[in-house]
Amino acid sequence: MRHPALLAALVAATLAIPSWAQDFAKPIRVGLIFPLSGGSADMGNSARVGAQVAVDEINQVGGYLGRKFELVIRDDKADNDTGLAHARELVEKEKVNFTIGFCNTGVAMKALDVFQANKSVLMVTCATGTVLTAKYPPAESYIFRTSARDSLQTQFLVDEIVKRGLSKVALLVDTTGYGDAGLKDLEAALARAKLKPQAVVRFKVGVKSLDEEMQQLKASGADALIGWTVGPEEGVISASRAAVGWKVPQFGPWGLSHASAFTVSGGKVDGTMMVQTVLPNIFMERNSTFLRNYAKISKEAPIGSMMSAAQTYDAVYLMLRAMFDSKGDLSSAGLKKALENPSGTYRGVVTTYERAFSPTDHDAISANMLWLGTWKNNERAYAYKDDERKASIIRRKEVAPMVAPAAAPAPAVAAAAAKK
Repeated sequence: MRHPALLAALVAATLAIPSWAQDFAKPIRVGLIFPLSGGSADMGNSARVGAQVAVDEINQVGGYLGRKFELVIRDDKADNDTGLAHARELVEKEKVNFTIGFCNTGVAMKALDVFQANKSVLMVTCATGTVLTAKYPPAESYIFRTSARDSLQTQFLVDEIVKRGLSKVALLVDTTGYGDAGLKDLEAALARAKLKPQAVVRFKVGVKSLDEEMQQLKASGADALIGWTVGPEEGVISASRAAVGWKVPQFGPWGLSHASAFTVSGGKVDGTMMVQTVLPNIFMERNSTFLRNYAKISKEAPIGSMMSAAQTYDAVYLMLRAMFDSKGDLSSAGLKKALENPSGTYRGVVTTYERAFSPTDHDAISANMLWLGTWKNNERAYAYKDDERKASIIRRKEVAPMVAPAAAPAPAVAAAAAKK
């Protein structure tokens, strides 16, 4: 027997439900844009696996209130225009709930306007250009980040060099936009230490040898070297430094920790030092569990980029937390507000996030969360044993003004699973 009045009432009730509440039968669609091929693939593929580890864990316990997570993956090939096209596709056509991505600052910068104009949340988990979270005021911005911006990394390296009593710093920097911005941040950090570069040499990405440039820097009388570039070229720097017999300490940003740096250098990165947000640590349960679950998906050794993987894994869980905090409002505005006003602590792989973001700060990493890493026995390790012993002590995020970018920017899951 049919009940037209009852049917009409149900239809009316359904139409009265907010649009975000009518979607609970659909999966949570997570856009993923990373360089999965080309010279930055070690970062991108590690980030992809890190996201997959988190999604698998979440889906195994039911997803978000019964809704499974679904990754919508795109390869930007470290190409600006390709990244822009994928950003438009994911936001405007695929209508993903939010996007996680980008390993290359130039690619991310080209695509930022797509997310901001559409008021669609983007979580940057690899790219480190200072400008990425400075282009838009946090109060208005839909751009968040779990990687350490370059202004923090450059200051960290300069502080380490000064601590060691070194003062004649040679800079070997690539000619990409990443290199341009990094050089300005490095020069600003050195100036704060009342130092000037002993020598500055630029080079194009894709070189197979830097022996001539290394001889030039060696002749300058420098007592320390900072190479600022991506993974493969960091390997070229290490190989050339060994080839010319220059024994000064070599420092670099997080790219020096990528597996491509190790491979290209033929292991000559051994003993070099780089900025890290996380390092392998079997004594930390969250860290070791993550690495075991990562190994179930990828057998690479060493991992292409542990930082990319862990920062992306944490980003997925931070978004899950925001979904619970939004109390069902999965609109971009709802997720933005929830990210900026977290209700509790999330114990991640990189760190324990008490308040990763706020209405005035969209960078999850502060200066005190960084570690000095080194290559040792074909793996990344803590440069200082004392750091390894202290790694389990929570480094709470500093609440401080962000260092101004060197270049001016262009204008539940079961509830139990969510508490991981």
